[in-house]
Amino acid sequence: MRTDLIRRTALTVAGIAATAGGIAGPALAAQAAPAERAAASVQAERRPAGERQLDVRYEAQPNFFYCGPAAARNALSVQGKNIDVDTMAKEMGTTEAGTNSINDITPVLNKETGRKAYHSTEMPADKVDGKRVEKLRADIVRAVDDGRAVVANIAGTATDTDGVSHSFEGGHYISVVGYSEGGKTVTIADSANPDQASYRIDVDALAHWIASRGYAS
Repeated sequence: MRTDLIRRTALTVAGIAATAGGIAGPALAAQAAPAERAAASVQAERRPAGERQLDVRYEAQPNFFYCGPAAARNALSVQGKNIDVDTMAKEMGTTEAGTNSINDITPVLNKETGRKAYHSTEMPADKVDGKRVEKLRADIVRAVDDGRAVVANIAGTATDTDGVSHSFEGGHYISVVGYSEGGKTVTIADSANPDQASYRIDVDALAHWIASRGYAS
């Protein structure tokens, strides 16, 4: 059964632009004036220990079944790559039923990264214990510190740190593009809705969101 069907969401060209919530592309930063770049550098130096956020050139998914290719595209954008989602969809075998599993996404991430940096990890539905949450946290920190975003296949409903619920009962793919508090809280880039392009979630909640599915890190 396909795993990433999501609710049909009105997605517009507005999603192609960088949006609120801290998702900003490297191209935007590169155009800043010298004084602004210096201020940004100082701000980065003052960032609390145990926190790192990657720059994302965010794009919303163009239709209801492209969340897999879109999540991979957003994830790879932190490395300065700009890959067409239609090309990715063909490589992942994406159809109107979605992208089958994280195992179809990991090889594409490795191909575009140019090295075998990504590995798939399954999260059993009934075994989301402290050990697996800790592994997810460590995998996210390791990947982000390496300059790479994580792609996760999730299903069900999760609540972010602002108390907003995000529901994908049929399944969905998201990108994890940063962390704070040493990985206890992670930053999500979500292609489903440009109005909720970026939010933060507790890593334990993310682990339960991934349950029965998997992630590439």
